[in-house]
Amino acid sequence: MVTLKEALSLDEKQILALKEELVQNITKNKHIGAYVEQLTSSEIKSNGVGIPIAIKDNINVKGTELTCGSNILKGYIAPYNATVIDKLEESGLCPFGRANMDEFAMGSSTESSCYGKTLNPIDNTKVPGGSSGGSAAVVASGCAIAALGTDTGGSIRQPASYCGVVGMKPTYGRVSRYGIAAYSSSLDQCGPITQNVEDAAILYDIISGYDHKDSTSANVDYTPVAPNLDSSKKLTIAVIDNFIDEASDEIKEAMQKTIELLENDGHTIVHKNMMDTKNILSSYYIIATAEASANLSRYDGIRYGNQVVGKNLQDTYLQTKSSGFGEEVQKRIMLGSFVLSSGYYDAYYIKAQKVRHLIKDEFDKIFQDADLILNPVAPTTAPKFGAFKSSLEMYLSDIYTISVNLAGLPAISVPVSKDKDGMPIGLQYIGKAYQEQTLFDGALNLEKLVQYK
Repeated sequence: MVTLKEALSLDEKQILALKEELVQNITKNKHIGAYVEQLTSSEIKSNGVGIPIAIKDNINVKGTELTCGSNILKGYIAPYNATVIDKLEESGLCPFGRANMDEFAMGSSTESSCYGKTLNPIDNTKVPGGSSGGSAAVVASGCAIAALGTDTGGSIRQPASYCGVVGMKPTYGRVSRYGIAAYSSSLDQCGPITQNVEDAAILYDIISGYDHKDSTSANVDYTPVAPNLDSSKKLTIAVIDNFIDEASDEIKEAMQKTIELLENDGHTIVHKNMMDTKNILSSYYIIATAEASANLSRYDGIRYGNQVVGKNLQDTYLQTKSSGFGEEVQKRIMLGSFVLSSGYYDAYYIKAQKVRHLIKDEFDKIFQDADLILNPVAPTTAPKFGAFKSSLEMYLSDIYTISVNLAGLPAISVPVSKDKDGMPIGLQYIGKAYQEQTLFDGALNLEKLVQYK
């Protein structure tokens, strides 16, 4: 499969041929369930020419259905483009199919979608990660040259790690959230999932920048990253020792081998510690579910989406939401409503926000002595379907990624090795806010050192 960089130099005839090749790959890999909708050969020819990019099903593409993997939005047609889609089209790219996802981005395995689960293309008995599991799976299976996903607590990086591709979460506010269905507004960010680091930098450059339509967009100076990539820089890289302690033996081994590679290449490794991951996990799920309960209150079947008519207005709301939302989404809405309720707001939500501030302070302290932080993406490689016996077990798979979202920092997952079953192991670099150039430089260096195949 051609890379995004290579695709940018194709002519119109070659782009059409590329799309035809993708359609053939999609048909061949239909059993994976990575796409919920994709263009047919006839639609490709009438859809104009643009380099095809897969789009997660929570990003508005004008004139196409958007469901967020939920029954409650079945039949909803997007009336406008998200800003990231406009930016793609302005750069000669185009949306190509809707990638499957956990319902409303709530999950770590892409099992909760109303369309059914997505399979890991490397081993179909295992999960592709979530919530952007569809976006990672289409890239890993050769059904897309690149994709857009969203990351609330690791939902780009974790599936990228499980599927052996590159996934990048930008600094909060660097990429516009306008036109992207919100899960947790203070945590969500859109980012690229690609075949390699350079492609991720190219796609990141395309979608980044200030947007006056998004009140959370950062109005800061922006210099394109991809033209200035430099893998020769010697960096000081921090390793958080107490985080590694909770990883599997195979993840620990991958970390150690990677650290040795970095040291042999002239980088300086410093060892640090952070607060207990249990406190980070608690803070994240209180804040995320609180914001989700507010954001998802709009899906009532009255203004848009499916409606189940009840005996009265209250019963209509009840019936619509009960049948429209899946079990995991209902759990998180209930938890979020609880922590925001009178008598519990100070005890839970306010305390979680204080812990969030402490997490950011700890990152700031580490970055006084380091350019980047090297960390596992997940405590294990991709588990088999059904391995998560409870929601809590699923939440624990996010322990290494959620702190990045709470602090609003950029991070990138790069595949570095494989476990005994041949499943990918990804490690992540975490960078300083708005210092994506250093993040990508370090990631490109890491990619060259490990020579992952």
